[in-house]
Amino acid sequence: QLEESGGGSVHAGESLTLSCTASDRSFRHYVKGWFRQAPGKKREFVAAIHWTGDETKYADSVKGRFTISRDNDKNTATLQMNNLKTEDTAVYYCGADAHDATMEGAWFGFWGQGTQVTVNG
Repeated sequence: QLEESGGGSVHAGESLTLSCTASDRSFRHYVKGWFRQAPGKKREFVAAIHWTGDETKYADSVKGRFTISRDNDKNTATLQMNNLKTEDTAVYYCGADAHDATMEGAWFGFWGQGTQVTVNG
């Protein structure tokens, strides 16, 4: 029901844009967001956006570098990642959930399969 795209391999300081497309129309009114999981580490919150688009939240580690946005007509969410660092290397997962608690980093109820982002020094 959620499909990510846009991952790849870049050098530090470069940019990538991740996209998440939802197939379920009800997700247009869900919080959408991104988590990531680096090798040997737990999956961690990256960013979230309220279904209205009026509120966004970011992990401290990506504030000022990443921007989340959404297009409810297309039922998509986008994560623009600038000034990437080697520590951003991870599998990035798109999530969606009806509960606003997910804006604060709570676990999403629906997940995509993930897309690999590799940042080389």
